[in-house]
Amino acid sequence: MNARPTPFPAGLSAASLPIGRDPAAVRQRVEAMERLLEGLFVIPGINRRVGLDAIIGLVPVVGDLAAAAMGMWIVWEARNLGMGRLALARMTARVGFDAMLGMVPLIGDAADLMYRSNTRNVKRIKRYLDKHHPGTVTVTR
Repeated sequence: MNARPTPFPAGLSAASLPIGRDPAAVRQRVEAMERLLEGLFVIPGINRRVGLDAIIGLVPVVGDLAAAAMGMWIVWEARNLGMGRLALARMTARVGFDAMLGMVPLIGDAADLMYRSNTRNVKRIKRYLDKHHPGTVTVTR
């Protein structure tokens, strides 16, 4: 039987998230936010992970704007790491596309399950960190 996944990586809770500006702290924070937005729990039957992005996206306009604001926080963290302008522009475009798509009733709600802008952005941040700050690499299964 599979254990229920936790919203944060093992041994890490919301109260223990690091607040520093060092790359390792940023990595932990963006991974925690991505897990909260995209992988909070699994929908039974279809085995698809969903998070706050899809849930609050059900509230017309306000929910999508709130989800976009949380997604932009991930981009802000990338900016603080010193990522390039082109990468930041692409990440911002992903969040904007997700928000605009989310504004369309029903289609936007279904799109939240399929198009995971926050997951894509966090993968981009991890690639940057792995290349420029190899000491922050974590081994996962």
